[in-house]
Amino acid sequence: MAESDAGTRVLVGKCWCDTVRYRVADAFLYASNCHCSRCRAATGSAFKPFAGIEREKLDVTDGLDELLVVGDDDLNDTRCGRCGSLLFSVVRDGAYVHVAMGSLVDAPSIRPTKHIFVGSKAPWFEVTDDLPQFEEHAT
Repeated sequence: MAESDAGTRVLVGKCWCDTVRYRVADAFLYASNCHCSRCRAATGSAFKPFAGIEREKLDVTDGLDELLVVGDDDLNDTRCGRCGSLLFSVVRDGAYVHVAMGSLVDAPSIRPTKHIFVGSKAPWFEVTDDLPQFEEHAT
């Protein structure tokens, strides 16, 4: 973990095989657990914990040529092309990234504050925490 010139903590993230590494400011604007079918399929899990931040605050430092981008430049899931780890998703017309919190090496200061798209959650999964639940997206 380092600090940027502006004094903001900078977090390191990486894929499973350590081919792709990135740095992101610990200045996330929101964090959620998403239960939509797309996030479940992308992660192979019951939900995707993610933290949202402006796209320019994330910088791929190693393995840029190894990225596997599924989608287009303004809406995609970005993975390591070698091991397949989901690193982040580009969203909101390319302006933001949703960092897959499981790809962070350093602990962010933010924690998920809600469950979204629980209306389409996996039928075999039960939400057992006290975070607010939303049938679809919530701001």
